[in-house]
Amino acid sequence: MNQNKPLRSTVGKKVIMAVSGIFLMLFLIVHLGGNLTMFAGSDLFNSYAHHLEGLGPLLWVAEAGLLAIFLFHVISAFQVVAEKKRARTDRYAVTASKGGPSKVTAASKSMIYTGIILLLFIPAHIWMFKFNGGEPHPVTEVHGTEMKDLYASVAEAFANPVVAFGYAAVMFLLGMHLRHGFWSSLQSLGAMAPKCSPLIYTVGFIFALLLAGGFLVLPLYFYFTQIGGAA
Repeated sequence: MNQNKPLRSTVGKKVIMAVSGIFLMLFLIVHLGGNLTMFAGSDLFNSYAHHLEGLGPLLWVAEAGLLAIFLFHVISAFQVVAEKKRARTDRYAVTASKGGPSKVTAASKSMIYTGIILLLFIPAHIWMFKFNGGEPHPVTEVHGTEMKDLYASVAEAFANPVVAFGYAAVMFLLGMHLRHGFWSSLQSLGAMAPKCSPLIYTVGFIFALLLAGGFLVLPLYFYFTQIGGAA
């Protein structure tokens, strides 16, 4: 019955999850690049954010597209997990493949849990930084142009140890999610030969380390530099 609707099959859902995951990883690379401008100072970061907002309708379309990709990823992931549970006759037989092609690791076994935490984190992250927790953003002037001082909002948020260390902890979980997700996406798409699997998994580990590490270092940097300045 599914032969006329391949995307409704388990394999089709895995492909949707893989493709959407790859787009989300590309977004994270771009997002991290923008965030890292904070190390160059408030003017550069605020100017970067101001130019993004200046895109107007184009930004709204991009955000809507990103939301759609995210929903495809989440829905297909839950569907695949649900189908695996229905099809599993022996809950423990799968662990026999540890270390083999299936790459059963702590990262792979926790994918659904790290995914749920990230799902809960993202709206909180958007509310805190994009909407400044419902409060008006502070305003600054850069080269004669008035704009939101998002840098000050970020610095204020990460001065709170609960926010700074909580954010860092979630970024660690993001790294775990990416570590397996990178490899799994390519496997689902049939984009790698079996002999390349160990290399791809290593590349995925490095990718996850750099990406999650880049996000993780920001809250710690703001927290400790502000604590040092206050001492």
